[in-house]
Amino acid sequence: MKKAIFLDRDGVLNKLILRNGKLQAPYELQEFELYPGVIEALKLIKEKGYLAIVVTNQPDVSRGWVSMESVELVNNKILELLAVDDIKCCFHDNSAQCLCRKPLPGMLIEAAQEWGIDLKKSFMIGDRYGDIKAGHSAGCTTILIGEGDTQGDHPSPDYKSDLLINAMDFI
Repeated sequence: MKKAIFLDRDGVLNKLILRNGKLQAPYELQEFELYPGVIEALKLIKEKGYLAIVVTNQPDVSRGWVSMESVELVNNKILELLAVDDIKCCFHDNSAQCLCRKPLPGMLIEAAQEWGIDLKKSFMIGDRYGDIKAGHSAGCTTILIGEGDTQGDHPSPDYKSDLLINAMDFI
């Protein structure tokens, strides 16, 4: 079986945008900017023999704040710039109670089935505690980038780091 590093998109790979006092995903390609060291981190992920799979909640599509096309433009830019094998998106809002939206592990489990991934040999890297919870639920080792958010419960990540490139020391 293969091993993978599951990566949240916004806040891990690319910078968040401050809108109305809240940090959010980029809505337009012009707002998209990678964090320092991300390209190098993805190269290291591949050198270490991991699949790189982005798992991202994009509820602003269902909220009508951003178009599906805009999300796809950003995702396509990620595929163009980075050594990413796949991108899984959940477009649902919290109220949809779907199984794919993190903190549930649906996107990780789906990717594991599609790619033949051993989740216990894999990592989930995110900037929110919902990412960490999804990783734990799937059986992955978890890494929190930054300080995390203050909403919901706070499961303990296995490791913490300030940037993705520095998290490579734990892998």
